[in-house]
Amino acid sequence: MAAVVCCRGARPLRVLFSPLKPGIHVTRARPAAAFGTAVTSGKVAVNGVHLHYQLTGDGSHAVLLLPGMLGSGETDFAPQLKSLSKTLFTVVAWDPRGYGHSRPPDRDFPMDFFERDAKDAVDLMKALQFKQVSLLGWSDGGITALIAAAKYPSYISKMVIWGANAYVTDEDDRIYQGIRDVSKWSEKARKPLETLYGYDYFAKTCEKWVDGIKQFKHLPDGNICRHLLPLIQCPTLIVHGEKDPLVPRFHADFIHKHVKDSRLHLMPEGKHNLHLRFANEFNELVEDFLQ
Repeated sequence: MAAVVCCRGARPLRVLFSPLKPGIHVTRARPAAAFGTAVTSGKVAVNGVHLHYQLTGDGSHAVLLLPGMLGSGETDFAPQLKSLSKTLFTVVAWDPRGYGHSRPPDRDFPMDFFERDAKDAVDLMKALQFKQVSLLGWSDGGITALIAAAKYPSYISKMVIWGANAYVTDEDDRIYQGIRDVSKWSEKARKPLETLYGYDYFAKTCEKWVDGIKQFKHLPDGNICRHLLPLIQCPTLIVHGEKDPLVPRFHADFIHKHVKDSRLHLMPEGKHNLHLRFANEFNELVEDFLQ
C-alpha cells in the first residue's frame, strides 16, 4: 500500500481550538502559535468514554503512538513526542480506556479488550478528523495495532510494532506471573506508573492484566490475533530487541512470517523498552520507514 498522507495539521487545530462541540472536551491546550513544537493535550468522547491524547507537530502524515500495559503517552513515549519530526508528522499519543488520564472507567480485561482498544484508537483518530493514520505500537499497543491494521485496512497507512505477540504460550505465562507483584519491579520501572496511578490502582490493575492476558492461553494455539495477521495489508516494520526479557524472539519471527511483505529489524542490545533506551536510533529508523 502506498504511503498515503493524512490530513494537514491545520484541520486538527480546528478541533483543538474551535468552540467546543458536543462530545469533545479539550484540556491544557497551548496557544496555537506554539503548536508546531508544543505538545497539546485533550479528551474526546469516543465509544462511551473520554479518551485522553497528546498531540504535537503539524506534518501531513498522522502517526498514532499506542502504549503498552498500564502505559500512557506521557510514560511511554516522551522521546517520540519530543523528537519525531514536527514538519513531517502530526504525532498523537493516546491513553487507552482505563489507563493514564482516560479514567474513569477503571481498566478491565474482557476477552475482547484488544479489539475494543483497536476500535477506540481508530475512532479517536477519526474524531480528530484524520483521514488515514500510521501506527507505532509497543507491547500491548503492538497487539492493538496489529488488530487495527487487520480490521481497518483502508484507514491504516503504515505500521511499526515492537515487543508484541500474537499468541500466548506457557513460557509467556511464566514471564507474566513474574511481573504480577509490582513491589518486585525495579524502582525505575515502577516509579512513573506509581506516580501516575497511585500504588493501589497500579498494583491492582497489573494483577488484573496478568489474569486478563492469561485468558488467551486457554484458547486454541493461545490465540490473541494470529488469525488476523494474513489480513494485514499495510507496510509493516517489526522491531525486536534481542535482549527483551518479556517477549521472546519467536514472537517477532512469527509475526514477520505471517504479515505479508513485513520487515524485521533486530536490535542486538535492545530490551523491551528499546524505543526509550535507544531513542535516537529508534526514531531515525521509524522516520525512514514512514517516509
